[in-house]
Amino acid sequence: MLIKIFYLHKNRFSLLIKSLLDRIFAAIALLISSPILLIVAISVYFRMGSPVLFTQPRPGKNARVFNFYKFRTMTDDKDSNGNLLPDEARLTALGKFLRKTSLDELPQFLNVLKGDMSFVGPRPLLVKYLERYTPEQARRHEVKPGITGWAQVNGRRTLDKFWEEKFKLDVWYVDNWSLWLDLKILLMTVSQVLQREGVTQEGHATSEEFKGSKGLV
Repeated sequence: MLIKIFYLHKNRFSLLIKSLLDRIFAAIALLISSPILLIVAISVYFRMGSPVLFTQPRPGKNARVFNFYKFRTMTDDKDSNGNLLPDEARLTALGKFLRKTSLDELPQFLNVLKGDMSFVGPRPLLVKYLERYTPEQARRHEVKPGITGWAQVNGRRTLDKFWEEKFKLDVWYVDNWSLWLDLKILLMTVSQVLQREGVTQEGHATSEEFKGSKGLV
């Protein structure tokens, strides 16, 4: 019993340290990257117009919904019937560059500073997916979502059986979290970004929609 109590207090203390470090480094990152943020914002505005940021509600820890930020990478071009063109047709050359370099993710420093996200954690997905998760998959929401995560450094968007494998990795992270694991993931992320590995699912501008795990939902 004493060992269990000690572990719980140690884990809570580690989580407090993680939250504090997240906000400190998010503020520093925003300050250091402000010239890049300005350049990207101007480039997006002149290539795709306003708004510069892509904002979307996403579920965070305990499925609490927050506004998620990214730089826009696609236009709002529509067909003759007023329907948006496929993602591949709307993804601009600038957008492809921003995704390959992960520069489109920089506004998420604001999400980290606000406390909605962490630097490391399961990636925040669409709100409509909440009702499609199995109870085990839904455990990914026991922690704050992250800019990068264990699934991203283990294949990012190129995993076979993409969603099932991704969610297994997300839950593994929840069960095995530590500050040292976060540091390892951050170092692996830097390496992958520099090498521009595994940015998208092969043949898709964006990830395929998660429609639920067959046989499980």
